[in-house]
Amino acid sequence: MGTDHPKKMNVLMIIEILKLYSDAEHRLSQQEIAELIHQRYQVKVDRHALKRNLLNLIDFGYDIEYTETVRRKKNGEDEVLYSNWYLNREITDAELHMLIDSMLFSKYIPFGQNIGLVKKLKGLSSKYFRSKRKLPEGRLENQHIQLLLATEVINEAMTKGNKVAFQFIEYGVDKKHQVVLGKDGAPRIYKVSPYEIVVTNGRNYLICAHDKGDSLYNYRLDYMCAIEQVEDEKIRSLDEIPGYEHGLDLSKYMEEHIYMYGGKSVRVKFRADLRANRNIVGHILDWFGTNVQFSDITEDAITATVSVNEMAMFYWALQYGTSIEIVAPVSLRERLREAANAISEKYNREL
Repeated sequence: MGTDHPKKMNVLMIIEILKLYSDAEHRLSQQEIAELIHQRYQVKVDRHALKRNLLNLIDFGYDIEYTETVRRKKNGEDEVLYSNWYLNREITDAELHMLIDSMLFSKYIPFGQNIGLVKKLKGLSSKYFRSKRKLPEGRLENQHIQLLLATEVINEAMTKGNKVAFQFIEYGVDKKHQVVLGKDGAPRIYKVSPYEIVVTNGRNYLICAHDKGDSLYNYRLDYMCAIEQVEDEKIRSLDEIPGYEHGLDLSKYMEEHIYMYGGKSVRVKFRADLRANRNIVGHILDWFGTNVQFSDITEDAITATVSVNEMAMFYWALQYGTSIEIVAPVSLRERLREAANAISEKYNREL
């Protein structure tokens, strides 16, 4: 850059040096900052101007930390020395590690895309953080490359209040996907009103509604293809759907749709056996949140009542079948009895 540069550029160079070379474990003196500016930009910065610009950055709102030391000069006057400068980050290294690990090992973000996202995340910290995390090599690229495209199209449609249309895929025993067909043998077109994109169990879902019907539906984004915004059709108002007259309570919805099956929720009561699983209460809270109601509490068992999608509860009860017993509704209890009998018959047969 040389010596001929606007002095107003000094403050930009200073903040860039702090971003790249400083953190709580790597603090810089004013001399080190000046040397790094000269090394990186070929610019010499006066020591007094450097201190003034650093303090101006703090006044402007930058979260810059430093140490003040009082030194007695020969003439008896006290002088304040400033040292150990570093920039506090809006996101900590621990938080970055967590986000990066989630990106790198997610099966639902295409490999090329997550590498790009990881590089952007690393740019939020200093160069020392970059040396701690190495990008993995040899990972197979994720097959669901439509995920980010679907997310982009849906987000834009939700912002504009438009519907979206897409085709949906399913997998065959050959491990290859094929588009779901309609009755006429042509690819079936799903046209829905999009409301929310959520992530649960490592998968991205769209919560939406069809033009007809009184329920919300959940579709996996990585199973969508040929997605497009329907710009001439506005979304269906949520208050037209029974139970959502006052909008969508997302936390409540997620607690009730633990496996993201669509449809209405029902009130389910079940008995949990603490002798069979001492950690069952923790599992219940993990799945259903703190809105679950406990009653009939003894040393050996408790009764839990939850509002949940019935299909999801059917599979959850199978998963925890040795630890819980459905009490109500009777229809769900009957379905589980039939399923348990069918399972018992299979495992009582000789192979």
